[in-house]
Amino acid sequence: MLHTECIGWGGNMLELHVFGPAFGQPDPSPFCMKGIILMEMSGLPYRRVRGNLQKAPKGKLPVLRDGDKTIPDTTFIRMYLERNYGVDFDKGLSAEQRGTAWAVEKMLEDQVYWLVVQERWTNPANFDRGPRRFFDAVPAPLRPLVIAMIKRRISRNLHGHGIGRHSDAERLELGRRALGALAGILGGKPYLTGPDPSGADATVGAFMIAGLCDVFDSPIRSALQEHANLVAYAGRMRSRYFKEEAA
Repeated sequence: MLHTECIGWGGNMLELHVFGPAFGQPDPSPFCMKGIILMEMSGLPYRRVRGNLQKAPKGKLPVLRDGDKTIPDTTFIRMYLERNYGVDFDKGLSAEQRGTAWAVEKMLEDQVYWLVVQERWTNPANFDRGPRRFFDAVPAPLRPLVIAMIKRRISRNLHGHGIGRHSDAERLELGRRALGALAGILGGKPYLTGPDPSGADATVGAFMIAGLCDVFDSPIRSALQEHANLVAYAGRMRSRYFKEEAA
């Protein structure tokens, strides 16, 4: 359930625009879940509202609104909170820890994310289980045309990124390598950089929760489940930051 109360901070209202719960997840987008975790970590009062992609400045969610300011993209949302509200998501971390955390975030966002997109949007059975529902509000006569247009756009994006040029086996190999690296870095720690969550955990937690979604036929999920520490970590993050959804 999305927050509906209007909560202000410093004279402005902070609003995080997201998709809302779907597929048994707090949000179908790992980036929206990342945004939610960042807001929860910040301790700032805010509310979650359903976003509108057509009104989003970069055509994607989440978007943070602070009074008359609009901040798209979770990385820039984080930077905005750090600069304007004095939030230190990496308090106490060494330069080495901060560097490792940033590298892990980019590995997940710039590679693993596209592996998940490939699985959900280009596999016909997975598309029918999930993304097809995004088009339910489109008038029935137009729906097939809109779906075809969006799927072509996503296929072009996947090809342009490079992930779409690989075979299924090659993509799985990349996913296994990334998840193995993450499992090695996490080790036996409760969170990525130690006993307490840091900024990178917003990304890692969101992606591990998304990766374990059981709605889809997912070799990436199977690869993730091979690492007990990642599965336990995902459960820990979900319980900590999505209390309502986990209840």
